[in-house]
Amino acid sequence: AALRAALIERADAGAAGAMLLRPDGRRQPSAWRFPTPTTALAAAVLLHRRYTVQSTGDAVRDVDWAQSAALLVRRDAAEAIGWFDPAFFVYSDEVDFCKRLRDAGWRTLYVPAAQAVHHEQLSTGAVPERRIVELSRNRDRYMRKHHTSASAWAVRWLTAWTYALRAAGALVLRGHQSRRYWRHVTATLRPGSGEGLREAASEHNRGRRL
Repeated sequence: AALRAALIERADAGAAGAMLLRPDGRRQPSAWRFPTPTTALAAAVLLHRRYTVQSTGDAVRDVDWAQSAALLVRRDAAEAIGWFDPAFFVYSDEVDFCKRLRDAGWRTLYVPAAQAVHHEQLSTGAVPERRIVELSRNRDRYMRKHHTSASAWAVRWLTAWTYALRAAGALVLRGHQSRRYWRHVTATLRPGSGEGLREAASEHNRGRRL
């Protein structure tokens, strides 16, 4: 109801996202600035939460993009921009969608009065290797679609550096897997290699048709 009310009140808003909560009730980041070399640099120097995360405060606010786990979209706005781009699979689809909304003159709202529990990676956690490939692939696809090749290259290397820092930290922090972060590094630097969730879904669907 809060998401619908926000869209009714703001006629120029094309989408509204809820506050996401972890299963234990803690807030989970759910709205961010659009990916750029600047946001990638902020992450590389450990300022990601301060600079990039926009799902803060208790009032409705404009954000660049909100996570699609709990996102209400205005039909007229979605039709005007051609809905979601099927080139994106699972990841970065809502980032691209909100970017095209912004380019067409629509706003995206963060509505903290609307809350939803988000079980992160519940549907993709069973295939971590393919999830990493798909995440990296679509991050790079977004950058190449909306930015220059130089910007995409910069984000690729800055993001790889961020994951490398996490991999190094995981060597001394309990409960963290350094190998998983290193896989993010290689997938980020080579986003066109490997099989992702799209291929896994195709394999599953072919199996069901047999």
